[in-house]
Amino acid sequence: MTRRFRTCVVAVRLWAPVAAAAVLLAVGCTAAANAGPRPSPDAAAYWDRPRLLSAQPLVLAHQHGPVPGQSASPHTAGERAALRVGALFERGATGDHFCTASVVSSPGKDLLITAAHCINGGKGSRGYNSDVVFIPDYRDGQEPFGVWTPAKLLVAPQWAHSSDPDFDVGFVVLRPHDGQNIQQVLGANKLGTDPGYQYLVHVTGYPDSANAPITCVNWTSRFSGTQLRFECAGFTGGTSGSPWVTRFSAGPHTGTIVGVIGGYQQGGDTPSVSYSVRFGPAILRLYRQAVAAEAATGQG
Repeated sequence: MTRRFRTCVVAVRLWAPVAAAAVLLAVGCTAAANAGPRPSPDAAAYWDRPRLLSAQPLVLAHQHGPVPGQSASPHTAGERAALRVGALFERGATGDHFCTASVVSSPGKDLLITAAHCINGGKGSRGYNSDVVFIPDYRDGQEPFGVWTPAKLLVAPQWAHSSDPDFDVGFVVLRPHDGQNIQQVLGANKLGTDPGYQYLVHVTGYPDSANAPITCVNWTSRFSGTQLRFECAGFTGGTSGSPWVTRFSAGPHTGTIVGVIGGYQQGGDTPSVSYSVRFGPAILRLYRQAVAAEAATGQG
């Protein structure tokens, strides 16, 4: 059964994509995000091409056969479509792994969103993973936009202490790279919070079954009061953290992120059905704490 967490009232209008001015509003009754120690800026040195190519998906779910009657189908993501999405590599207790992460708009222009389980092992684990790096538009060992290292990793205490699937969302504050912020280089999608369940979304991620990211478009549906469901074949291990982007504009290839693969079953146990935490006040508070951490580390 999905666990629920009582939230405090937030004095903002939900659904409006989060704007830079809004994130600095005070919020009451907010549990501080569980932030890890400052990651090493030397993590990029660990990830040579052999390690990148041999890394395994962090979650070995999504491995069973497709759901009968599956209609939506993925295709290889073009460079522009995948520009704000990248592979998130990390070194954990069981070896080298990868997930998916994407750039989310923030005042400091250096923020990623992913699944919490991609950066923190949750209950009973050693906590945050080490040697985390982000490689946007990663393809078959290539690093077209360089290797970006984190300044801070953040998950909610409900994930860090209890592995609560309703808090399986994490944020990564990046360091600038070659004097530039990630958002200046790639642009960013906005963060959206809304009490609804049905969105037409573009979902882009890095499956272990391909050497490039895939994209699929379909409608989301309600799985529970706190979780969304998305059907599309091909989302095998490695796609955890893939952004669910609605209100997608084909020109600038931007939109609003209303979910990431994660949550129930850490995203699902078949490649055809994926899940996400429904973004509401709790995720909005975590985002604001990530923005505060971005400013505190000199990224804002």
